[in-house]
Amino acid sequence: MTALRLTLAALAMTAAVPVWAQAPVPVAVADSVVDGVSQRLFPMLGALGRSPALDLRARAARIAACGEAPACVVEATIWTDQDRAAVAAAVGRLGKKAPLANADLSVAAGVDQELEALDVVLRVYGLGLPGRYPKIDGPVFATNTPFFADSVKVAINTARAASDAPPETIAASVRLAVALLDVNDATAATRFDPLDQRENAGARALAHRTDWNAFRYALLIVPGVGPEDIGTALSPRSKLHALLAAQRYRQGLAPFILVSGSAVHPRGTRYVEAVEIRRALIERYGIPANRVILEPYARHTTTNLRNATRRMVALGIPLDRSTLIVTDAEQSKYIESPTFTDRNRQELGYLPGAVGRRLSVYDLEFQPSRLSLRHDPRDPLDP
Repeated sequence: MTALRLTLAALAMTAAVPVWAQAPVPVAVADSVVDGVSQRLFPMLGALGRSPALDLRARAARIAACGEAPACVVEATIWTDQDRAAVAAAVGRLGKKAPLANADLSVAAGVDQELEALDVVLRVYGLGLPGRYPKIDGPVFATNTPFFADSVKVAINTARAASDAPPETIAASVRLAVALLDVNDATAATRFDPLDQRENAGARALAHRTDWNAFRYALLIVPGVGPEDIGTALSPRSKLHALLAAQRYRQGLAPFILVSGSAVHPRGTRYVEAVEIRRALIERYGIPANRVILEPYARHTTTNLRNATRRMVALGIPLDRSTLIVTDAEQSKYIESPTFTDRNRQELGYLPGAVGRRLSVYDLEFQPSRLSLRHDPRDPLDP
């Protein structure tokens, strides 16, 4: 009887162990920031996921050999030419099951561009190498400090905690790249999403019932210029841009004003150029809010024009009509220059549109191009 009682007591104690006392089991949780950035930067790679068609054994051995050394792990995770060739071969075998292409790019070209973008993020934010725009982008901490090394270690641990994908897979590589962006607060690519269901909802509704023939231009494009002062919300040049745009709108040249510019200059500013110009147009000049389209992602003059075209398509504004770029004399002259044309070809790989007639020192006609619909994750803060 005593033995039976002891056995029953032991069973009762085992059954009574509380859940919180058990070893924690990793549980998949949704992360709106990570999921949004992943989809924005790497939609085609996300569709490939953990494709069983890939043979990544050499890549797995390379990563495993690093142990827990953060810099080595990042370096080994970079997609080599051999790795990318294996992915290209796998994509070729998928046929009709391949992920959707990136605008006019082929599936193979789009996938390879996203792999290249992964390498950009790993090198810049994981190894501290200079990126395309080192003055305004890059890691929070200097690369020769222990703070930088620790941030990379934390990003690796975060990626591993968030996903059970083998480290050599596309899924794990995407998760690490986004974790590196996240630890550096470099997730601006989706900061305002869903933009056209919120800030631009009124303009979207108006665009669908606008008589475009009643206006000379479909849109006034107003780029921002940073103040180069972290405490200043709106630069003198951007104030001039707002005034000029209000005048052209009141003249009836176009039914909408599009303001473009992110939080760029100086690095670390909390003021978004487009948001502040929009505020000035509404509060100072009485322009209706549903007539001012927000484009808060562009970080350069090249992408001011590219992103304006994207918003036109998203809001239902016809691309077969000219727009008018309204800006200060110096920037307007620059947009018309061969230097700007060359920069577009070098950084974007195409011209976002055709610059047309000059109306004044402040005004240039511009015909948008559908090539601007290509997304480019190699510029991860504004793809």
